[in-house]
Amino acid sequence: MLKRLPRLLIALALASSIGLHWAFLQVVAWTGMVISYSQDRPVTEAVSDTFDGQHPCKLCKQIAKGKRTEKKSEYQFESGKVKFAYARTAFIFSTPPLLWEVVPSNESANLLSQDPPVPPPRIFIS
Repeated sequence: MLKRLPRLLIALALASSIGLHWAFLQVVAWTGMVISYSQDRPVTEAVSDTFDGQHPCKLCKQIAKGKRTEKKSEYQFESGKVKFAYARTAFIFSTPPLLWEVVPSNESANLLSQDPPVPPPRIFIS
């Protein structure tokens, strides 16, 4: 359980950062409204009154108020053309001042050309 706690906290922080807490509270409010309205009306009418927007409960009003007063981001991205700064620079290819020549060795080729020892060597364990 203790290993899952950081993951749970991160998930809750991400959910609240994108506004899922308002959706969760709204679902709770709607459920409470359907239950309270169905006490004295048929269920179909209770569901209809819940979602028509004409009969909000206290929690629905608080959620709407909270959404309005929530701080919006200071930085807004304007969609459209994105302009990049262009600075012309000279790019010149040049060779390094010192070059080393790498020559492959033939030592491994010499080892492969020798025949294996006959008879094969035996391992003596003492």
